[in-house]
Amino acid sequence: MSTLINHTDLEFLLYDLFDANSLTRLPQYQDHDQTTFDAVLATAEQIATQYFLPHNAKADAQEPQFDGQQVTTVPEVKQAWRHFSEAGLLCARHHYSDGGMQLPALIHSACSAFFMAANPATAGYPFLTSAAANVIHTFGNAEQKARYLSHMFQGRFAGTMALTEPDVGSSLGDLSTRATPHSDGSYRIHGQKMYISGGDQDITDNIIHLVLARIEGAPVGVKGISLFIVPKFRVHEDGSLGQPNDVQLAGLLHKMGYRGTTSTVLNFGEQGDCQGWLLGEPHKGLSYMFKMMNEARIGVGLGAAMIGYRGYLESLNYARQRPQGRLPTERDANSPAVNIIQHTDVKRMLLAQKSYVEGSLALCLLAARLVDESEAGGDSDSALLLDLLTPVVKSYPSYYGPRANDLAIQVLGGSGYIREYPVEQCYRDNRLNPIHEGTHGIQSLDLLGRKLWQQQGKGQQLLLARIRDTLARASEHPELKPLCQQYEQHLDTLVRTTMTLGNTLQQGELELGLANSALYLDMMGRCVIGWLWLDMAHTALQSSRPRDFVNGKLQTAQYFIRWELGEIEHQAKLLIELDRTCLDMQAAWF
Repeated sequence: MSTLINHTDLEFLLYDLFDANSLTRLPQYQDHDQTTFDAVLATAEQIATQYFLPHNAKADAQEPQFDGQQVTTVPEVKQAWRHFSEAGLLCARHHYSDGGMQLPALIHSACSAFFMAANPATAGYPFLTSAAANVIHTFGNAEQKARYLSHMFQGRFAGTMALTEPDVGSSLGDLSTRATPHSDGSYRIHGQKMYISGGDQDITDNIIHLVLARIEGAPVGVKGISLFIVPKFRVHEDGSLGQPNDVQLAGLLHKMGYRGTTSTVLNFGEQGDCQGWLLGEPHKGLSYMFKMMNEARIGVGLGAAMIGYRGYLESLNYARQRPQGRLPTERDANSPAVNIIQHTDVKRMLLAQKSYVEGSLALCLLAARLVDESEAGGDSDSALLLDLLTPVVKSYPSYYGPRANDLAIQVLGGSGYIREYPVEQCYRDNRLNPIHEGTHGIQSLDLLGRKLWQQQGKGQQLLLARIRDTLARASEHPELKPLCQQYEQHLDTLVRTTMTLGNTLQQGELELGLANSALYLDMMGRCVIGWLWLDMAHTALQSSRPRDFVNGKLQTAQYFIRWELGEIEHQAKLLIELDRTCLDMQAAWF
């Protein structure tokens, strides 16, 4: 059994639940079929297994070093990068004319899942590069695309996004990095950025930083932010490297997880000679960067799901093989010990993990399917639904993936806490995802303060329509009808809660209406995952998958709706009553 992903589960999600084959009816994907999809998935799994997985623990133990001149990573990272880029995976979703495969986002996300499960730290380098290249591809001018894209797609250059500043954090409207126009048409960039993943390394010839900065004289706040291409080394028109571009590594940061990915503090313009080139129009940088950030948010959700999934499979395999104790009905002390998977409390912990990680993977693949429907299919409704769900896609796996890893450690008992087993590293790696690309609280403000109400709440209606369609179909199965009825009661609770909060916000009571937004995001996440579990259970019953697989989906759907979903009733009570406990707490009282 693979320790990265259950093959039957992935095939079920791609071909049964999300009908990947139907995407080949779209002109952009018409050259593909299931054979080509399976081939690229097999390639991704092979590279992930042979070149990413083996050095996962080594890169964690021997994290990157900086001697004041040069950053050094373990050599296996560069080898993994080479195999990844040579397979064409850096530009797999792009058109043939750009050297890409025109691969659907759904299949591309499934490929990414293997790498995130195998080695999330090393996978961070190509995923950041792909996202940065996508921004340049979308908003760059012809000269910028010609100068940078082919080198990024081929793996010669890497990419980053440089947003955060030491005194600013997530409040990007307060950033102080400056951009001064220069006579040659470029800008001189001056400022410091920190927590820049992949900001320096010894893997590629060059690094292309996408830097948020404020042009002198620009408006204050987020409306005055522009986006700049700032290479580590200047790039000549023919692609050869020029002189260093006054981008200095101030130091490496040492995190509890993702230790194989460099986390950097970068100084731009210490010598006053850091050249940056404006990407797109002035003062629209944040909207451009949000393309990369939203892509990264979905990627963070997928990464959190897959690190959780890896821990789940490791603990499942351990539980199947570890004999310890006897069942309560066995009174004979001389009887052989049973494998711990037979103990009910171990089954509880495995069920919880299964519900979190398989539900989270389904959620991330749903997001990828919506990308295909909106971008390749031109469906504006799918784009709106994706926008609504993005905070959930980022936050639910990021919150419950680490919880799954915590349970995996518990299943292994004392073995779970030692580095000879991978689950403790999975937990440390995954614990970073709740803060990657915006905290749970920030995502909740985005959802409740903005996303729910776009286009007069049309996104809500689209989501409810899809949920109710699933309920109608699933209710036809006697095994699922009670679960559907229970789910409908909780869905009504979500709708009532949303209306109450919407009315509060409409009346101008923003602070009160948003005070418990994090609770609402969790509530919404539970309802979306519950819907997906009903859809998976219904689809499994309709499929020809092995009976044990089908029963596993049914039992996990039952677990999630009976054990996890019901907790929203207490959450709803606090939200509907506009509970002020946290809002009224005073700083001096702590």
